[in-house]
Amino acid sequence: MKARVWYVTVYVFDFEGAIEFYRDRLGFELGFVDEELGHASFDANGVGLAVARVEPRSQEAVLVGRHTGIGVVVPDLEQAYAELSRSGVEFSMPPTRQAWGGSLAMFQDPDGNVLFLDQQREMS
Repeated sequence: MKARVWYVTVYVFDFEGAIEFYRDRLGFELGFVDEELGHASFDANGVGLAVARVEPRSQEAVLVGRHTGIGVVVPDLEQAYAELSRSGVEFSMPPTRQAWGGSLAMFQDPDGNVLFLDQQREMS
């Protein structure tokens, strides 16, 4: 069997704000929106990104505002950091050299979900 990641899901309280963020700030193409179900799907250049609304008092509320483990890759980390910062994106870590040799930053969506911002490089 050869598997691949098809999509990942980010859980949010502010559904409309999340759509704006992932579409307009990160530039992911919006595939569809179901307001009633609170579900939106984006094409993140080969991997699907879903946004799912949860209610603040539900059991699923613990899934909002945490580290997602999702890495977003850009051709130029410093340039993307500057552009996103100017547009109001909050960073919990600016571009920082890592022990493994590369650099990355960490940013938050409107609900405090943390994602990595990484510079594209050859994979070995």
